[in-house]
This record gives sequence, C-alpha cells and structure tokens, in this order.
Amino acid sequence: MKHWHPFIEDTIQEIVKEGADSIIGLALAPHYSRLSIGGYEDAIVRGLSRTGSKVSLTMVKSWHTNHSLIDLLSERVQDGLNKMQRPDEALVLFTAHSLPKKMVENDDPYQKQLFETSKLVANSARIRRWSFAFQSAGEHRENWLGPQIHEQIIKLARDGVSEILVCPVGFVSDHLEILYDLDIEAKQQAKSLGVRLERTMSLNDDPGFIQALASVVRSAV
Repeated sequence: MKHWHPFIEDTIQEIVKEGADSIIGLALAPHYSRLSIGGYEDAIVRGLSRTGSKVSLTMVKSWHTNHSLIDLLSERVQDGLNKMQRPDEALVLFTAHSLPKKMVENDDPYQKQLFETSKLVANSARIRRWSFAFQSAGEHRENWLGPQIHEQIIKLARDGVSEILVCPVGFVSDHLEILYDLDIEAKQQAKSLGVRLERTMSLNDDPGFIQALASVVRSAV
C-alpha cells in the first residue's frame, strides 16, 4: 500500500531480493489518474531505484473496459434493480471517489474512463435511467470533482425519482467509502428526502472478479 504496511517500496525490495527479473503492477482500481494509479507506479519505481537492479516493470494503467468487469457490474446492477419496488422506474447512480480539481490535469483520463465504464455497464444491463456522481470528497468539496453524490441525490429527489440504486464503479471492495459514505450517510440523506437508496454488492472476493484480474495480468504478460 501507499500509506500503510506493507508499503509498496519495502515490498518491491523484498521481491527483488527473492530473484524476480520482472514485475507487473496492478492497482486494485480500474480507472487511471496520475494522482491515484500514477502514485502507485511512482512508489514501485522508487522501490526499484533503491535496489539498483534492472528489474523490468510493466504497469497496468487501467482496466476499466475489461469485459469480465463490465459483466460482473452489470449482473450486480440487474440484481439490485430486481429488489426495487419499481425496477423499471428506479435510477442507477454510478459513483467513484472524487479528486481535488487542482491535482487533476486537463489531459487526465480519470473522469472520461469512469463515464466509459458507466456507459458500458448501463448498456450491458439495459438500464433506461442512470446518472453519475462523485463521492467521498475532502473537506472543501467545492474544490473537488463533481457533482457530489449529496448534490445529485437532492437533484434527483426534486426531479421525482423515488428509488436510487448506487453502483460504485470506482471501487472494487467494501471499505469506509462504501460502508459509511454510501450505506449510512447517503442512505440517510435520501430517506430524509423521501427517496429509497440501495447499493449494489461489492466485487470483493467474487471468483468471477478474481478471474477478471487474472485476465488483466495475462494481457500484461
């Protein structure tokens, strides 16, 4: 990890000591941003530089259009909609972690890739109504990529949407931004506006997801 044990730089040095002659870097986040995935790559490079070795590095920049990933997300969206009172009327809201605007350069593909994934999933699941919002921004939300999910929930409620199914396409597992930001905070806000809000199941350790990761690695190899 970048911010806690086991640190990437330390792990890279251990890998080199064990005799690896090449490394494939795969961040468990499908969409590239210089601030996010680029940061992981930088940490790997720093770790390699400390070893003084000539181990080759292949970094997977993104895998946001992987067919298995799209299929898995599509299945979860369909399952989630089937549990709604009015599946045909419910709106699917795709979300991903927001980033500080000043840290996202104009040519950064992060937002574009998120929209690409959302559209692919929507088409695969044959969704009639869907939208996108960012979530989990820092304290000064006006300086982060938007619209923010709380703003979007208010807008959708005003537009007459009574049921929202959130699909956090920017995340692959349960953690704080899922279990609190969505399951508690966003859900409570929606309820206060008379809107039912549910969430698709995270990929976590789904065998299909593991196979998707394996296919990404095979492509890199």
